[in-house]
Amino acid sequence: MAKIFCIANQKGGVGKTTTAVNLAAALAKLGQRVLLVDLDPQGNATMGSGVNKSDLEVSVYQVLLGMGDLRSAIHSSETGHYDVLPSNRDLAGAEVEMVELDQRELRLKLALASVQDQYDFVLIDCPPALSMLTLNGLCAAHGVIIPMQCEYYALEGLSDLVNTIKIVHAKMNPDLKVIGLLRVMFDPRMMLSQQVSSQLEKHFGDKVFKTIIPRNVRLAEAPSYGIPGVIFDSAAKGAQAYTAFGKELLDRIAVL
Repeated sequence: MAKIFCIANQKGGVGKTTTAVNLAAALAKLGQRVLLVDLDPQGNATMGSGVNKSDLEVSVYQVLLGMGDLRSAIHSSETGHYDVLPSNRDLAGAEVEMVELDQRELRLKLALASVQDQYDFVLIDCPPALSMLTLNGLCAAHGVIIPMQCEYYALEGLSDLVNTIKIVHAKMNPDLKVIGLLRVMFDPRMMLSQQVSSQLEKHFGDKVFKTIIPRNVRLAEAPSYGIPGVIFDSAAKGAQAYTAFGKELLDRIAVL
């Protein structure tokens, strides 16, 4: 049975997609069977995995609305060696169209049930908002991985997200919990980064992953080639950090 994790943060530009794509590739390198679900209409995780979002006949949009089969929508990332349930701009219309549907917040969970035994991990890249799409991700997941920058505004967004997770846990998904906080785009030269990092460790304790993802040019370049950063330049500091994060995650869930 696959472990299903959302990569979520209500704040934009905090490295959710970079984390989702590189964690998927890192886990695949470690011998895990991985499905990456792109729940963002921008389709960045799709493109970053080497799948052309313009050529999709069936995507997560059709799956959520019951107009397409999940298995026929899945693509293989030849560059990342994991599977992808891709997304494109069609998904932007799903918010409105799902309002009238039965079990609208459970559409993704019900769809994933048919392939759960085929994977060790399902990673869901959520959009940067508390939307019906994000709610579908949270209702389908066993846990949430929260990537965040070590800056002041990130702390404010974090408290909102934690409250959202508590509400979903209480009312819709009792299996949902915070797996951990991942510090990303970290610049050790900035005093603020170090201060916020220390605050996170103080308030969240062992919920903060030990691995820290540094700012890294090679990670930023990789998506334009449709290759995950951990494959694009495995020697880069950012790639090595995500590989280490994959190992830490495996160790952490082994004792959950």
